[in-house]
Amino acid sequence: MRIANLAGRLVVVTADRAVDVQQASDGLFSSDPQEVYPRWEEFRAWAGRADLGDGVPFDPADLGAPAPSPHQLLAVGLNYREHVSEAGFTVPDGMPPVFTKYATSISGPVTEVALPEGGHTDWEVELVVVVGREAHRVSEADAWNHVAGLTVGQDISERVIQMAGPAPQFSLGKSYPGFAPMGPWLVTPDEFDDPDDLELTCAINGEEVQRGRTRQLIFSVPALIARLSQVLPLLPGDVIFTGTPAGVGLGRSPQRWLAHGDELVSAITGIGELRQRFVG
Repeated sequence: MRIANLAGRLVVVTADRAVDVQQASDGLFSSDPQEVYPRWEEFRAWAGRADLGDGVPFDPADLGAPAPSPHQLLAVGLNYREHVSEAGFTVPDGMPPVFTKYATSISGPVTEVALPEGGHTDWEVELVVVVGREAHRVSEADAWNHVAGLTVGQDISERVIQMAGPAPQFSLGKSYPGFAPMGPWLVTPDEFDDPDDLELTCAINGEEVQRGRTRQLIFSVPALIARLSQVLPLLPGDVIFTGTPAGVGLGRSPQRWLAHGDELVSAITGIGELRQRFVG
């Protein structure tokens, strides 16, 4: 199943058409996309038996983030070995570095993003997990049972402020408006042959700059959920950015940054793509 945020309303996506959930359920479920996650199991049961009809066509530019206002957005760094190497760090042991992207940075899959003045803006395609059932001190074996679905994310990063000061400012440098696009929709894990092995790609103006597979994650999706949930409860609707493969601008020689007019396309096989255009 695929669900999406269409102009602020929760929809089920079938092929290239959308079914409004509030209307199809006669008001049983809210139109607010974020409100479905605390009732995820009930929603899945309803959707499995409902006659969703044919739906209506829609413009991808009208889609918002499938989890637009999570209680918590956790982002994981240094979770692919080649990216660890290009960043000049050592492989994490026990727990990867974790930061947040503030909620005002969240946007939908097709957007225009303003480049911070005087900055070095970088790209990081990532698999994003949305929690569907509270996870607190869960095991790796049970972790997928707490996942609502998967989507595509971009951890857009402004490296000047991120690295400034006596200590890195990861969260600030990654939280300008539009720096956390997600979408185009949420895909439930049962839709994949293997949800632990998905291909990610990222291109700038048609030139591929990143390619990887989630089987290469140092900490897999179940491992991340298990480790994070030992520290804090993960709540329904929470978002986890799982890390980026190698190929970011920071790790290149010479380094490369996004510029006015660039189009960034980020994709994950079996989910879809994001499309960001940058303006100075």
